[in-house]
Amino acid sequence: MKPPFRYRLSEAEKDALLIEQSVLIERLTARISELEAAINKPQPKKTSSNSHTPPSQDGPGRQDRKRSPIRPKRPRPSRPGVSRPLSAAPDKTERCIAGACPHCETDVSGAVQRRRHRYDHIDLPVIRPVVTRVELFGGRCGGCKRRYRAEAPAGMAPGTPFGPGIHSLLLYLHHSHHVSFERLSRMAAELFGLTISEGAISNGFRRAQAGLDTARAAIKAKLRGARVIASDETTTRIDGVTHWQWVFLSDRAVLHEIAPRRARSVAEAVLGDHRPEVWVSDRYAGQQALGQSHQVCLAHVLRDVQYAIDCGDNVFAPGIRDHLRWAIRVGKRRHELKDSTLAAYAGKAERKLDALVAVAVAHPDGRKLQKQIKAWRTKFFVFLADREVPPTNNVSEREIRPSVIFRKVTNGFRSSWGAQIHAGYRSVTGTARLQGQPHWDAIRALVDGKFAVA
Repeated sequence: MKPPFRYRLSEAEKDALLIEQSVLIERLTARISELEAAINKPQPKKTSSNSHTPPSQDGPGRQDRKRSPIRPKRPRPSRPGVSRPLSAAPDKTERCIAGACPHCETDVSGAVQRRRHRYDHIDLPVIRPVVTRVELFGGRCGGCKRRYRAEAPAGMAPGTPFGPGIHSLLLYLHHSHHVSFERLSRMAAELFGLTISEGAISNGFRRAQAGLDTARAAIKAKLRGARVIASDETTTRIDGVTHWQWVFLSDRAVLHEIAPRRARSVAEAVLGDHRPEVWVSDRYAGQQALGQSHQVCLAHVLRDVQYAIDCGDNVFAPGIRDHLRWAIRVGKRRHELKDSTLAAYAGKAERKLDALVAVAVAHPDGRKLQKQIKAWRTKFFVFLADREVPPTNNVSEREIRPSVIFRKVTNGFRSSWGAQIHAGYRSVTGTARLQGQPHWDAIRALVDGKFAVA
């Protein structure tokens, strides 16, 4: 029914209409003020504790930022004082016999003396390269009249004058400790008395590429047999152009790949026809549906939860935070739980999450978080059903962290072959670490042609 025309209203009706309109205007004005205040309200700053921002970008005062949502601050227990243990097999022992009493200067050199104190003195000898002059003798054969020459000793073929020990040391210092070519050349001259140019260092690295490629192929074959694979990726630069460094990790192998794309096709090329039972990663789209089941990194989820709390959601996000922390604590003591107990915990985790996502949420950031939780609902607690699956992807982040530091120190690679050598180096040393082998031993074995994937 249409409202009556104004000239048909009585004076009392006109007054009532004016009052109603003034009330409506006041309500709309108050709502506009409320929305303007919400728009102008400053959002909390994204830091490493509530987002995927790295700690290096937290800015000034980052030492005062909140603790990680996974590891709340705890008082550090006191520890008993200890001293450096004595070496089990000293290279040399100096036995010092007192000649005179330090108090009255009486001669005690002929008296029976007992050991009163002992300690280790440790020092480095002067390190200088060992130069072996190789002389190959020969002559002219009396039978075929052709010239001949003796064979070179093993490992001392003509060509580069630098042996495997020097090549291993240069690789180790550059890729594990991020020493530049110029500083490598200077260190070799000042510490070891070895003259080696930056070009010779580069040539030595290129000679190692064939061995690194062979080792990486063996590592990839080992990775394709794993039932649980964790993966992560980060940016790198080649000649100023952004590329992506991927890491794929199992309990027996670590593989690094540097590719011009962040696409899912990189992981598919590494896996081939293999599809692991569980894939562990963050929620990046290129990391999805690569395994039969998927465990998302709960550390990443907790940072998003913390951001919703910082924005003001005090209903939904705190409950999710406490529940995920509880699940991670259960995961840390899986080794001491029976299968039936762990299954009960898994059922409890699922029921509690169902109850939490059913809560009505009014805060907009809380609703956004609730929508994300519902979208990833089935990928939170795979680790409670499989003891080999970690609840977070921290193992991949720790593995790729040295390459991030390498990128920040060196500003990337100047050539594609240099990037591939770094990927091969990180693959070899990462796999060796899983086998309990130090980086130096693994690289020396690789240069000597003795590296093997267990």
